[in-house]
Amino acid sequence: MQTREKQAQLKRLGWFLPLRLVTFVILFAVVVFWIDYPGFLHLPFILYSVFTLGFALLLALDRRYKLRMMSASVIALQFILEIVIESGIIFTTGSINSPFSALFLLTIVSAALAYRLVGTLVVASLVSLAYTFIIWLHSSEPGQPVFFPDALKNIVSAQDTVFYSIFLHLLIFYLIAFISGYLAERLEARDRQLADTSRALKQAQLETDDILRHLNSGLLTVDAGGRIIFFNPAAERILGYREEEVKGMRCDEVFAERMPDLASDLLDGLRCVACHPRREINVRTVEQQLIPLGLSTSILTDEGGGLRGVIAIFSDLTDAKRMESKVRAADRLAAVGELSASIAHEIRNPLAAISGSVEVLNNELRLQGENARLMQLIVKESHRLSRILSEFLQYARIDRPAYNKVELCHLINEVLQILHHHSSFRRDIRLDFESDGSIAYVVGDEDLIKQLLLNLAVNALEALEEKGDELTFRLVVDPVGRIVELYIQDNGPGIPGEHRKQVYQPFFSTKKQGTGLGLAIVHRICSAMKVDVSFDSQLDHGTTFRLEFSTYTDDRSDSRDTSAASQAVVRSPSA
Repeated sequence: MQTREKQAQLKRLGWFLPLRLVTFVILFAVVVFWIDYPGFLHLPFILYSVFTLGFALLLALDRRYKLRMMSASVIALQFILEIVIESGIIFTTGSINSPFSALFLLTIVSAALAYRLVGTLVVASLVSLAYTFIIWLHSSEPGQPVFFPDALKNIVSAQDTVFYSIFLHLLIFYLIAFISGYLAERLEARDRQLADTSRALKQAQLETDDILRHLNSGLLTVDAGGRIIFFNPAAERILGYREEEVKGMRCDEVFAERMPDLASDLLDGLRCVACHPRREINVRTVEQQLIPLGLSTSILTDEGGGLRGVIAIFSDLTDAKRMESKVRAADRLAAVGELSASIAHEIRNPLAAISGSVEVLNNELRLQGENARLMQLIVKESHRLSRILSEFLQYARIDRPAYNKVELCHLINEVLQILHHHSSFRRDIRLDFESDGSIAYVVGDEDLIKQLLLNLAVNALEALEEKGDELTFRLVVDPVGRIVELYIQDNGPGIPGEHRKQVYQPFFSTKKQGTGLGLAIVHRICSAMKVDVSFDSQLDHGTTFRLEFSTYTDDRSDSRDTSAASQAVVRSPSA
């Protein structure tokens, strides 16, 4: 409230000071040049000049030093001195016949800028008293004592023209005071109202603009001519345009090349006055990558229902699509798991009887030729079917891991020993283990982690076909991020691009003897233990799987583990 009053006062003083200076210049010209500077006005005029010039200086300092009370005192003294100067001028130039009685009007109007209606009427009363006093002095006989009753009697007994002239002057003084004071109050009230409205509008604009610019969704607005008038930072990030580059341009010119569907929806809204509550479109980034957008358009209308423009709100659906794909894959894997369990239980018992019977017949019968080969085929395929069922059961049982403290380096060394005796291992394959620490504790199920590493390693061994191939386990401990990263890297043929989206799908395999459950089990284990798994593959340069484990934290073992950890490279011997 005090700030608004201060601003209103400064605004009034902004008009008041020039009017004060104009009045001073007029009075200076009249006193010095017109009436030849009479002696009885010498001291009042000097004081008036000092106060006027000093007041201008005080106004300049008032904004910084807040001399409002002193300024009010100076204004009051200046008005009093000004009325004295004007009274002297009127008395010198003919009293009631003086042409300078209009100078009082400048004083009254100036008072309206400094005071409200009541203050202006007070100044008008002072001016009226001064004018009456001048007539009183002028009506007295020269050299005779001045008595007010006698002077008033002379005024009343004067000619009608003189009386009405005096009455008219006083009436004009009060009328001007009332009008100027009333208008000043109305203007001040209007200024306050306008200032409040302007401040509220600016606040609303700031809040609205702040909200729109901090939306996570992209937002753009086009006017009735199709020109872009608003483009928030999220729209810049999603679409790859800068606001200063596209603002004021037509949307079809900006979006026609990389995102014609967006331009078409905006123009449809302008042409057909139709909105799209929710639809999905594809746009191209600057790198020519397709990204899905969820787009909603709305029509902007004015108070009369006329079209003002179209507003479009959109968001990047890439993460949502990726999450949807993961959920769909998880649902498929869960369904396959349930199916696998039921199939395994239904088939395993009859298969065990068949396999046992065939083994007995194979040992007792002395078959030769084609019959012997058929018997061996039955035994082999029975073993293969038994292995598939075992993997089915293993896949179905991965549900609730038992979280424990697992030392990953020791576990990797065990896996390497197992791989050396695996049927997929060849003597010309080099197995390496590299680690930036000798101890790495993670959170997880030790059996499931071992199965996870074995499946990935066996899958890599089966992909290696040439001499000089290499499989490397590389462990990276990030103490700041509290994670452990394990990279399983081979230099095999790599995974073709068309197969990369299917590697985790059950029963998908490019190997002749593969069941298609190896990497599906890997993905199911990682999902169950909340382990982030990803891979990078290049044709003829190999494949690298990345596993991200959470570090196990235990205050009791921190000091021992920290001292034992050192920069080291551990390599397993090649067989």
